[in-house]
Amino acid sequence: MDMRILLAIALTLAAAPAFAASGPFISLHNTNFVVLIAFTVFIGVLLYFRVPAMIGGMLDKRAETIRAELAEARALREEAQALLASYERKQKEVAAQADRIVANAKDEATKAAAQAKEDIKTSVARRIATAKEQITSAQDAAMREVRDRAVTVAIAAAQDVIAAQMTAAQGNKLIDDAIKAVEAKLH
Repeated sequence: MDMRILLAIALTLAAAPAFAASGPFISLHNTNFVVLIAFTVFIGVLLYFRVPAMIGGMLDKRAETIRAELAEARALREEAQALLASYERKQKEVAAQADRIVANAKDEATKAAAQAKEDIKTSVARRIATAKEQITSAQDAAMREVRDRAVTVAIAAAQDVIAAQMTAAQGNKLIDDAIKAVEAKLH
């Protein structure tokens, strides 16, 4: 510290304006000498009250504050990067889950469509079978009705033919034969 003061005094004395005043240098009438004494006293007061140490302490304290803020900023940056990485991972996981959900939905839709096709095929087959049964039943009913009418017509025709050709004696004989046949079957 003393070395700096001596250097400052030497530079002050070596300066060209210091020799610009007239008269003897060491005199209170020489303004340069008075300024030199005031400057030296000022430097002495600063050193006595330890102003350079205080300024150094303040600068050291400020440097320490800046270091702490930088460390805090680094920590915050690392935390933000970790948080960003976490969110990116979560986003990828959510995207993968969404892809799985879409794939599952497509699979289920495909399965549902296949099941619907099978159900439709089964339903159509049942309806066709029912229609065939109804057609067969209608054909059978129509055939029975035609047979019944044919029998009715044949009976009516036979009745007319028999009535036209039969006599009363033949009719009585047929009635007696029918009664005997019924008696034989009942006993």
